[in-house]
Amino acid sequence: MKAQPYQPAEENLKSRQEFRNSRFGIFLHWGVYSMLATGEWTMTNNNLNYKEYAKLAGGFYPAKFDAARWVSAIKASGAKYICFTTRHHDGFSMFHTKYSDYNIVDATPFKRDVLKELADECHKQGIRLHLYYSHIDWYREDAPWGRTGRGTGRPNPKGDWNSYYQFMNNQLTELLTNYGEIGAIWFDGWWDQDQNPDFDWQLPGQYAMIHRLQPACLVGNNHHQVPFEGEDIQIFERDLPGENRAGLSGQDVSSLPLETCETMNGMWGYKITDQNYKSAKTLIHYLVKAAGKDANLLMNIGPQPDGELPAVALERLAEVGEWMKVYGETIYGTRGGCVAPHPWGVTTQKGNKLYVHILELQDKALFLPLEGKKVKKAVGYADRLPVKFRKCEGGVMLYLPEVPTDIDKVIELDVE
Repeated sequence: MKAQPYQPAEENLKSRQEFRNSRFGIFLHWGVYSMLATGEWTMTNNNLNYKEYAKLAGGFYPAKFDAARWVSAIKASGAKYICFTTRHHDGFSMFHTKYSDYNIVDATPFKRDVLKELADECHKQGIRLHLYYSHIDWYREDAPWGRTGRGTGRPNPKGDWNSYYQFMNNQLTELLTNYGEIGAIWFDGWWDQDQNPDFDWQLPGQYAMIHRLQPACLVGNNHHQVPFEGEDIQIFERDLPGENRAGLSGQDVSSLPLETCETMNGMWGYKITDQNYKSAKTLIHYLVKAAGKDANLLMNIGPQPDGELPAVALERLAEVGEWMKVYGETIYGTRGGCVAPHPWGVTTQKGNKLYVHILELQDKALFLPLEGKKVKKAVGYADRLPVKFRKCEGGVMLYLPEVPTDIDKVIELDVE
């Protein structure tokens, strides 16, 4: 019997809309790997033995973790949701699970369910919570080997798929039952079996289970392919939709809500030597360009092993927040504008308002290809001062009082 094609529930369609309108989220990559301070792939990169690596948990004590401070700082940045790594490829569960004692409550002296504290705080402060969940596991003996995690000393390359699949579904059930409303499950690791084309991840059953437990919960998968049946959003890694500079995003852009994830410095998990943080200007430009391509930006922070967010990351959150206080209206609830992205910048649109985001312009005049549309009015978004414009062949010419030097000079047009 052929499975019925996926029909998203009414709540799911509403949730997609809310997701699209939110435009900006914060990714948190946190696990026992933060203690080694060399990023979240250390276990496989250095072929660390799985039993030795697991001993890290015995010393994991993030004494400075304070969910309220995290969520407040993230909320003040203008971000509308958080995506938290509940279990990364190293197999350590950052929540209290009864299906493995290798988790933050049972295996560490900290004994606190950080996900529960984070979830409670998100619900309290009105921030949506998304949960990252790895399809691969370099620690469990029943997890089948893919192209990563081959040197961690596990005895059986074949694993036991049925046992592992059941384990994942048990954990996903816990995540969708014990932590209140969850905005999305964000899968990662499908690509680990890309050299075994016959490998079946049995995603339809897993996706259906998620939608059954929480119909409004969105399913996304960072598989670098066009979306599969049962997925509600399309994810891009380190690339704006339609671009493939990082080599991970050659897939076509679908009509689903879009999200691109990017690091604040160079690494996802905490790395002590990586102080190469992007400037506030670069991060704001990335957020604006994502919105101009009708996508959300999920911006990553790797919390420290002591449970604090790095000082520079907090600084960037505050700087982006200041900008969003003024310009958030030109980002939230908008769609990619009717003028396609150009080297000078992008446009976003809400109803008959077209927001022209000028990011790089060396001139005082700007041509907008708005053929067939009528511009009734043009003003500087922040100062509300009129901007001169005239209709010309193929569109409209804007005349600015000076060459823009703002991080993003936004001109608001009334268009019909």
